Amino acid sequence: MNTDPIADFLTRIRNANMAGKKVVEIPGSNVKRAMTKILFDQGYITNYKFEEDDKQGTIKIALKYNPSTKVPAITKLERASRPGLRKYSSASDLPRVLNGLGIAIVSTSAGVITDKEARSKNVGGEVLCYVY
Repeated sequence: MNTDPIADFLTRIRNANMAGKKVVEIPGSNVKRAMTKILFDQGYITNYKFEEDDKQGTIKIALKYNPSTKVPAITKLERASRPGLRKYSSASDLPRVLNGLGIAIVSTSAGVITDKEARSKNVGGEVLCYVY
């Protein structure tokens, strides 16, 4: 039984990046799907595929690397809010990751979105993780 599925999602991607894997499989959920779409839209992963095989299905993520140096596009994935200590922020207090070079993924009433989108929509929420 997994008590923190979002931390598991981030750890699987982090471990696959360190091992130099091209594809990583992750058990699916709606929040993980939204986070995967954000990572793709922001250019941190090459591609993704949702497979409906059992209850929640699986997510296959193709990781992105620099072709010449083989350095992963994702330098760091860090969990912000966790089950033991939730981190909520208003729209004006949302964190800027690396002065705007990275992103924070935020769960809001408008859905799971980036910190920049949340600021433009003027909504706050739970800060799930930081990516850069």
